[in-house]
Amino acid sequence: MRLQCEVEVISRLLPTCGLRGRGRGTRALLSLGRPPGRARGGGVYLMVCTARDRVGTRYKVQENIERFFTRFVEEGKATVRLREPAVDVCLSKANASNLKNFLSAVRLAHQGTDIGALPLSALVPAKTSEVEKPKTKMIITSRRDYPLTKNFPYSLEHLQASYCKLARIDMRVLCLKKLQKLDLSHNHIKQLPATIGDLICLQELNLHDNHLESFSGALCNSTLQKSLQFLDLSQNKIKALPIQFCQLRELVNLKLDDNELIRLPFKIGQLDHLRFLSAARNKLPFLPSDFRKLCLENLDLFGNPFEQPNPLVPNIQLKIPLTLLECAARATINYRIPYGCHLLPSHLCEDLEVAKTCQCGRACLSSFIQITVTMNLHHVAHTVVLVDNMGGTEAPIICYFCSLDCYSQFLDRYLQSNG
Repeated sequence: MRLQCEVEVISRLLPTCGLRGRGRGTRALLSLGRPPGRARGGGVYLMVCTARDRVGTRYKVQENIERFFTRFVEEGKATVRLREPAVDVCLSKANASNLKNFLSAVRLAHQGTDIGALPLSALVPAKTSEVEKPKTKMIITSRRDYPLTKNFPYSLEHLQASYCKLARIDMRVLCLKKLQKLDLSHNHIKQLPATIGDLICLQELNLHDNHLESFSGALCNSTLQKSLQFLDLSQNKIKALPIQFCQLRELVNLKLDDNELIRLPFKIGQLDHLRFLSAARNKLPFLPSDFRKLCLENLDLFGNPFEQPNPLVPNIQLKIPLTLLECAARATINYRIPYGCHLLPSHLCEDLEVAKTCQCGRACLSSFIQITVTMNLHHVAHTVVLVDNMGGTEAPIICYFCSLDCYSQFLDRYLQSNG
């Protein structure tokens, strides 16, 4: 029987010499069995193999264990105290279930249980892969260093593969279920596979300087909703982000610089964890109405061709009288009537998800009056990078009105405030 964990062997004689153990374990492979070539009646030994000692050190088990310490076995920790030599074999970072089974077998061997009833292994030197500490980080910064003939270590938590001229994401990367940070910057990637959403632990995704033209809505509906905190899509060719993008609600840092964005996500206000947003040097004419709901620490919108707002020149999409569809949609949202694809056609649900909100707080769907007004960006961000070379920190933002009454009331206030 074998167990992979971290082990520290501490001599109980050390304190008498004024010495102490290191206090940390070493990656090891524990084996319970008999040495090769021993007769049927040979004893059972506990063997500890490490990277420095792959041949292993053996300890007799039968009637040689003074005590088991298993208080923290559920955390993958335990200690086996031996009589001869006087050492404590301290185990940690083990799989709790495997550790329990291993200790149970050691206890039976200590009690003299028949060898035929014990799950014993051959006491042979450990393989290098069995005692090496699992690799958690790999950085590749050139095409010639990219592994073509061997797989990535499954234990990787951080992978960087930059300047490798990758035209697509390597499917082997999508098997790294422990991956937390993925940096594929400075490549030639044009499209993202939806299976990136299967990386359930992914917290940081860096796709800076690639050839992306879109960001898949399927990714926004994946497990990335619960894990992704950092996303860098800067220096690509993205013109718009999907409606579903704002379902990535754990995002804290979002970089969209140097793309071809003509608009920001309509419901960007739903990103209530977002603290750092940069969308410099894009093609944004104005900001979405929902932008007011953000609470940022740092905001950079420099180099966008923002239009000069003019509240006196509205874009009137208002239809009077309202259609039955518009009335029903407004009532559904205003009265918070439950809906879903099990009740309504999917296209109607999608329309309701992107309903506008009037200044009065009520909803409007496809019948509204739209204007742009000026907003000081310090209202949504503590630190603002200047919007233009003139030192401005203001940008145009869309406003919607559900009726002529709401628009006229706003117009009265606007004209009064401007003399």
